[in-house]
Amino acid sequence: MASTRHVIPFAELGRQDVGSVGGKNASLGEMIAHLAGAGVRVPPGFATTADAYGELLDGHGLRGRIEEQIVRLREGAALDEVGTAIRSLTLAEPLPPGLRAEIVSAYEQLGRDEGRADPEVAVRSSATAEDLPEASFAGQQETYLNVRGTARLLESVHRCYASLYTDRAIDYRERMGFDHLQVALSVGVQAMVRSDLAGAGVIFTLDPESGFPEVIVISAAFGLGETVVSGQVDPDEYTVFKPSLKDPELDPLIDVRVGAKRRKAVYAEHGLTRTVDTTPEERSQRVLTDTEVRLLADWALTVEGHYGCPMDLEWAKDGLTGDLWIVQARPETVQSRRAASTLRRCRLTATPGTPLVDGTAVGEAIGSGPVVVLDTPVDLDRFPAGGVLVTGITDPDWEPIMKRASAIVTDHGGRTSHAAIVSRELGVPAVVGTGRATHALHDGQKVTVSCAEGGRGKVYDGLLAYEETETDLTDIPATRTHVMLNLADPSAAFRWWRLPADGVGLARLEFIVAHQVKVHPMALLHPERLDHADRCAVDQLTEGYLDRTRYFTDRLAYGIARVAASRWPAPVVVRTSDFKTNEYARLLGGRPFEPVEANPMIGWRGASRYYSDGYREGFALECRALHRVRDEMGLTNVIIMIPFCRTLEEADRVLEVMGEEGLRRGENGLKVYVMAEIPANVILAEEFAERFDGFSIGSNDLTQLTLGVDRDSEALARVFDETNPAVTRSIETLVPRAQSVGRTVGLCGQRPSDDPAFTEFLVKTGIDSISVAPDSFASVKQHVAAAELARYGEGRTAPSGTRWPQAEQPSPSRQ
Repeated sequence: MASTRHVIPFAELGRQDVGSVGGKNASLGEMIAHLAGAGVRVPPGFATTADAYGELLDGHGLRGRIEEQIVRLREGAALDEVGTAIRSLTLAEPLPPGLRAEIVSAYEQLGRDEGRADPEVAVRSSATAEDLPEASFAGQQETYLNVRGTARLLESVHRCYASLYTDRAIDYRERMGFDHLQVALSVGVQAMVRSDLAGAGVIFTLDPESGFPEVIVISAAFGLGETVVSGQVDPDEYTVFKPSLKDPELDPLIDVRVGAKRRKAVYAEHGLTRTVDTTPEERSQRVLTDTEVRLLADWALTVEGHYGCPMDLEWAKDGLTGDLWIVQARPETVQSRRAASTLRRCRLTATPGTPLVDGTAVGEAIGSGPVVVLDTPVDLDRFPAGGVLVTGITDPDWEPIMKRASAIVTDHGGRTSHAAIVSRELGVPAVVGTGRATHALHDGQKVTVSCAEGGRGKVYDGLLAYEETETDLTDIPATRTHVMLNLADPSAAFRWWRLPADGVGLARLEFIVAHQVKVHPMALLHPERLDHADRCAVDQLTEGYLDRTRYFTDRLAYGIARVAASRWPAPVVVRTSDFKTNEYARLLGGRPFEPVEANPMIGWRGASRYYSDGYREGFALECRALHRVRDEMGLTNVIIMIPFCRTLEEADRVLEVMGEEGLRRGENGLKVYVMAEIPANVILAEEFAERFDGFSIGSNDLTQLTLGVDRDSEALARVFDETNPAVTRSIETLVPRAQSVGRTVGLCGQRPSDDPAFTEFLVKTGIDSISVAPDSFASVKQHVAAAELARYGEGRTAPSGTRWPQAEQPSPSRQ
């Protein structure tokens, strides 16, 4: 490459040219050169070189004047004052004549290639130290969209050069130890994609919060992509499961969240862009179809494979042609730097009240302090260290303040907004897209911001106690007894992927129904039985669905799929709904369908509902969601478990109903378990084993029904004891009898987490698995290892006849 060349077409660039054209432009050239054959579309364009920027600095002593300002900064001058001075100096220095001529020539050639004069282009900054695995300068410099004509193009290039010294960029280089004058700036000029007439967004080839590597997360909003990156909108979010993506017969889309998308960026009448309101129809509909999501995910997987690391990409859809394009690609630099062998966990130790506001959780930490509500950035000395920053949205000008904050709360934005990206880099918890934080919270109010409770971040009143712990995963021993997880909240499932668990021993459908579906299934099937208020509430909840039952199966399937994907290919035991009638009645639209029972705990629950006239149609919807997860999405590691099955006849009827809905034992590797929580399940163990592939002991209900004690009774709490000999002998009876006919036995419950002696007892029985809450996993694993050492010695030889389903799991494909 000639050192005097000022402009180079993207097609002539590659990864080796980062030092000359920066990471952003080098990456565009790399994709055009090497991935076009794989179908990845990248708009054409050209880049100015670092040599061109060097000529600007050296032409009239600009370099020395910038150096003087940096010295002033290090001697105590204000950051914003120094930044303003350097940008003014840069804009006052004329662009070198040779550079101007080459930019104009390349722009005219781009117009000829595009078949029109003065084409609209995007003008983006690309620093030569940008998009390195150890540091990311992305977003620190300016971008200009819908730039048309040579005069405006040259002006935009000049402003990009000046933006190398934004306050954020100066501060970041100081913190990261980069020599300011050793970082050059290239400017990329790229043909515009008319996403102002369609949509745009961001793609991560891992989960950006947890670092879970087996998914691709795509965010999308209508209009130009700047609203997504800046955090002005709450975008759609689509989650794609990589293993299923590789099979063309499977549906890899395991979660869809439709965002509010209240604003969009479009072309302004006289150049550049403006932001306008979206229509009500746009707010309720998806930006991307399933087919478009899959195509973008395929491209993202291809790009990740080519680069050999997780990637952060930007995409755009042309509203004139319908074509999709990748407009930027860079290595992901936050999760990829986290220590894979350490799990950091925050947990509230105080019982919180009702959240003041909630939104999308960014990070997995907790922060607290006094609220500081701001409309615009202020001087650092006016923002107290440890304050909770509350604002509408953030941009790079906010970053010095964000560094001082204990937590960040915004009205707008999603997981790919500026506030989210920077808070991850800083390790500061953030709750974005609350919609009303700037109105609901007030200056000086002491709050606790928790991002440690799943996908929804919450802001609580007061300074609540919490703890932070770190678990060294290399210290967790291997055990013969499988230690699994109890997972309730699908939005938190990816958080625990680093734990070396043997699967999920209990995922409860009723949690997903209560928190993500939020409506009684029969209310969707028979809206004529609802009163006016409930019908209106159901209509609002299911807006956008012509078929209301599809809303139920979609939400349920997405929840199940996230949990199943988090542990693939290890087994994930999903228990069908086990609400009691009083709990079902509290769901939206539930009262007309639920009887009033004196003792719901031993009433119409579990298996007895599934074949009954009053719930058979509702159970069919559960089955359809499970069928979709296993047979359409390919998550065949899902095992279905039936709760509260009283009799053998009841077991037969439930299995028959499941078969009618396409869920048949043995087909596509399907295993069906039964909860062992009724004495009849133990007494008739061999007979139940003929109908089911395994047992999971529900120790609470087994204790309740063995001792005749209502587990919710405060008066009888002293009698309720899972270590009572009647209960432990039932467990000791069930385990060998089930294993003798090739069935697995596990236990899911709280007791092993609280009582090492009970864990030791379970290991002595030879139980196959113990399932516990994630925060108890490490300690229970240690207790199991100690108990196994005592029982089996150093060899820890497993008893003969023990079966475990993980080795039998098929690959994610139709069979």
